Amino acid sequence: MPYILKRYYPARNVFFFLGEGVLIFLAVSMVYYFFKRPVLLSGEMGFFGLRALLVTVTFQLCLYFFDLYDLSADIPASELVARTAQAFGTGCIVLGIIYYILPTIMISAKIFWTGYVAICVSVFIWRFFYHHALERRLFTQPVLIVGSGPLAADITGEIENKRDSGYKIVAYIGGDESVISSARAPFFSDVKKMEEICRKYKVERIIVALDDRRGKTPIEELLACKLKGIRIDKGISFYEEVTGKILVGRVNPAWIIFSSGFRISRLNYLLKRIADIFLSIFGIIISLPITISSALIIKIESPGTIFYTQERVGEHGRIFRVIKFRSMRSDAEKDGPVWAMNNDTRVTRFGGFIRKVRIDEIPQMWNVLKGEMSFVGPRPERPVFVEQLVKNIPYYALRHTAKPGITGWAQICYPYGASEEDALRKLEYDLYYIKNMTLLMDLWVVFQTIKTVLFQKGAR
Repeated sequence: MPYILKRYYPARNVFFFLGEGVLIFLAVSMVYYFFKRPVLLSGEMGFFGLRALLVTVTFQLCLYFFDLYDLSADIPASELVARTAQAFGTGCIVLGIIYYILPTIMISAKIFWTGYVAICVSVFIWRFFYHHALERRLFTQPVLIVGSGPLAADITGEIENKRDSGYKIVAYIGGDESVISSARAPFFSDVKKMEEICRKYKVERIIVALDDRRGKTPIEELLACKLKGIRIDKGISFYEEVTGKILVGRVNPAWIIFSSGFRISRLNYLLKRIADIFLSIFGIIISLPITISSALIIKIESPGTIFYTQERVGEHGRIFRVIKFRSMRSDAEKDGPVWAMNNDTRVTRFGGFIRKVRIDEIPQMWNVLKGEMSFVGPRPERPVFVEQLVKNIPYYALRHTAKPGITGWAQICYPYGASEEDALRKLEYDLYYIKNMTLLMDLWVVFQTIKTVLFQKGAR
């Protein structure tokens, strides 16, 4: 779970999220205090604190679902204002529904709308100063990169291209300056000066990003810096922490063998299976109205079966038949299997809709109940494509050490794959999930999936 928090919310981003929550809570509470000072000592203030907390949680969830806590992108001011207004408007509707169901927790209209104005002002001021800090790269951790090859370039790209990475490269040392000539930080060739450079630039972390470390790692210099309290990290491990994926093209078998992770305890495996059984039964029952309606529309719209089954590769390479609602014409693969594509002409009108909102995947809960799939895991691929990908992509077979999932880390982090290159990019996220698989991570993936479905991201 710590890796997930670091991927989405570095330390200063956690501070931003919590700080904004405190501001929303205080804005509502102070307005209440202004209008209701006489009842402050009557015990009502404590109950109102719970009401203010409900407003805070509701508004922050809406901000999250409108992607307003994704600080990596530089959103234009006009779009930021529009999305914030939409988020707060949605929050008001949600609170209105809650107040209708539980009128005893309702806040008076005068206090609520005055508090709403106070919240808007507080949030816009808070975000203005925080975005200023991001632009100036304030409150970042200064890092020194040892090396200047492709791995160093990959790490540089992830740090420099993300405003919210939480890191700032202050210098490079060792290697060839020409490789990182476009970098903003200075380059030093003499590794003997490492301790001096760390002192000069107040380095807090050293990233060893040498592509070939045999006989080239400056052991004595790194040890001296470590004894000074500076943290030392391998480049591959740092990249994993910052991006939430494993750089498949640059890892070797030894790193996979000796790194932590890539195992799940029997207890976690059992708990994951119990959760899958419970959720699949609950999901099948609760989705019955949607299932029946979809089945009728599919049958009326085009000739063919309602459900579509297809061979997929599961855990440990076992073949099973995945069940989905049919979203394509019955003769979609008369010329043989092909990758899915944008604006696929084989998809029916209703099929396009159920793909966008993921209704076509509801029947897969039967696969989960049978134990062939899990709710969270790598996306199951077809045997004909797996055979091709195993030959061309290193470590691709490792993704079959876990049960395939209806949703997964790769599905929420990367668009739907439709080529071998996409398969490689998604494998980087799949291996990260397998390495760090926990029930808490599964919950986080499900939470992220809700947002993905609501905004129709990644469906094809």
